[in-house]
Amino acid sequence: MEWGSRIAALVFLLCVSAVHAQSASFADLARHAEYKDVKISPDGEYLAATAVVKGHTVLALIHLSDKKVSVIRPREDDDVTDFWWASPKRVIYAIGTRLGGYDSPMATGELFAVNADGNSPNMLYGYRKPGMTTGTLVGHTGAERGNAEFIAAIPGDPEHILVSVSLWDTTGYELSLPSAYRMDVRTGDKIKIITAPMRGAEFVADHHGKIRFAFSPANDGSLKVYLHPVGGDGWQLMPGPGETRSRPISFNHDDSLVYFTCPGTAGGFGICSWDPAKQSMTPLWSNPKVEADGLMQGLTDDEFIGVTYTDGRPGTALFDSTSADAKALVMLMKQFAGERVDFASSTRDGRLSVVLVEADADPGAFYLFDHTANKLTVLLSRAPWINPEKMARKQPFEFAARDGLKLQGYVTFPPGQENAKHLPMVVFVHGGPNARDSWNYDPEVQAMATRGYAVLQVNFRGSTGRGYAFKSASSREWGGKMQDDVTDATHWAIAQDIANPQRICIFGASYGGYAALEGAVKEPDLYKCAIGYVGVYDLRMMYHEGDTHQSVYGEDFLKRELGEDMTVLTARSPVNQLDSLKARVMLVVGGKDERVPPMQGMSLHQALLNRHIAHEWVLKPGEMHGFYDEANRTELYTDLLQFIGTNIGPGATAPETAATSTASTH
Repeated sequence: MEWGSRIAALVFLLCVSAVHAQSASFADLARHAEYKDVKISPDGEYLAATAVVKGHTVLALIHLSDKKVSVIRPREDDDVTDFWWASPKRVIYAIGTRLGGYDSPMATGELFAVNADGNSPNMLYGYRKPGMTTGTLVGHTGAERGNAEFIAAIPGDPEHILVSVSLWDTTGYELSLPSAYRMDVRTGDKIKIITAPMRGAEFVADHHGKIRFAFSPANDGSLKVYLHPVGGDGWQLMPGPGETRSRPISFNHDDSLVYFTCPGTAGGFGICSWDPAKQSMTPLWSNPKVEADGLMQGLTDDEFIGVTYTDGRPGTALFDSTSADAKALVMLMKQFAGERVDFASSTRDGRLSVVLVEADADPGAFYLFDHTANKLTVLLSRAPWINPEKMARKQPFEFAARDGLKLQGYVTFPPGQENAKHLPMVVFVHGGPNARDSWNYDPEVQAMATRGYAVLQVNFRGSTGRGYAFKSASSREWGGKMQDDVTDATHWAIAQDIANPQRICIFGASYGGYAALEGAVKEPDLYKCAIGYVGVYDLRMMYHEGDTHQSVYGEDFLKRELGEDMTVLTARSPVNQLDSLKARVMLVVGGKDERVPPMQGMSLHQALLNRHIAHEWVLKPGEMHGFYDEANRTELYTDLLQFIGTNIGPGATAPETAATSTASTH
């Protein structure tokens, strides 16, 4: 295909180029990663990878022995969002419609399949099925208005997979009770197995193709878990897991145990194993502060060897440190000290594994690990033009908010300035708000830190990773305690003499854009400038503009997060608080943004004009919820750093680079 030669040329690249500039250019930071995820086939003959080609996420299929590459590109402007090996020779993939740089593509609910060599492509499920024009289409099933989600492959049955299907109502936004099906990976023909007992349920299957659990949050915030016994008829409610908000994750390799999230042994959060025969839970891991990120896969594709978590920095807790899998992982971790190392995928026999190595300063690279030969080979680098040695590092911190709630966050210091004091600083607020800042590579953090600014990030109440109570603490606290957490983190950085109190800006996107402008009007003497990027500035408008209010789930989110008191929402909207504004303002808007429509930014822009308040205004008509085009992202980083520099001065410079850093600033 058209892109095959380019993909082939990128296979087996070295992770890091030999020569780099003093710091990555804005154009380099703005470039999309060449690869996102890589998974090896169950027999080890092929790799499947999501690759970005000309701005589109495609599926690359690589034959390991001869490096032959096939590229499967979704139709129109869709992106491949995820993929799974159904068998050694068949890959299933899902697609999504891009919403912008700050939101993952919105799944279309369609499933496709293709052979490992790129032949026999077929659309298995979706509302556009009759319109498929490429490959061969066996006419057994037609279009269906619903969402299909991959549940699991079925070992021993290469021709079928388990999928969950939820049908749309007439609006296209609400979904029926999901049903689990056994689906033919060649034709899309499907046979219903069972229907879930509640909306929005997720299924968990064992390794024999049996649906064993369904779980979903209830409207009151509780979690309901249902068991479907082998040979049983219907669902059985499991009151224990529901009462403790525990949920099933996966079966172990022989289906003798089920891994559950569970309460920690001394409070906090844990991972337990549940014995179906004894109907009992056994604690395996516990942490008083943070939830598990997930289970750590071992050297085979059906076994787990431990728990991954992020308590400031990433951590791994092994179930059995003496096992061959654990010893192999520890050996690799020693080879990549200071980085996160995971078995991303493995063959069924445990001989070959794809290993992902990444860090706060490293976008990541994939390696092939031959366990039998104890050999590690470089496969693919996500962004080989980035030199981790020139990037800034994140340092975790903890502090107590004004009401005593313990909060976590990160300070990223300019390279070479890790012990510096009194730095110019940007407070960078994450979106969501039910998301989190983590110990990961972030090009926007790097754009600011490598230009001499300390970057402060805080996981305010409402962020994920700290449990349900912490996440739900954001309820009706937009502009309230959530904003106070950001303010308290800023004062903490000042008290630690990290930040110069006269040289601080605040920046964020989506919810973070709201928090940036709300911070500027609520704390007018704290921030010298505020940058709102695709942000919300009129809370009342969220009830009738954008796509959030258009579904029952979205409407419930607004009622839960914002409340329905329009007087309160008016008082907490930055557009109505400009009398107290002192900071210089920069507004960045995408003209096709459906999540936070351009009217949000335009209303604040007009209110500032009406008050004759000078400000920077950036509107890109073709962009959505966050800029995606690389040229637009490069321009954004350039404008952002120029605006910050104009308002709080140039960034700090390490002594040994003083002569060269100014030239690389803009």
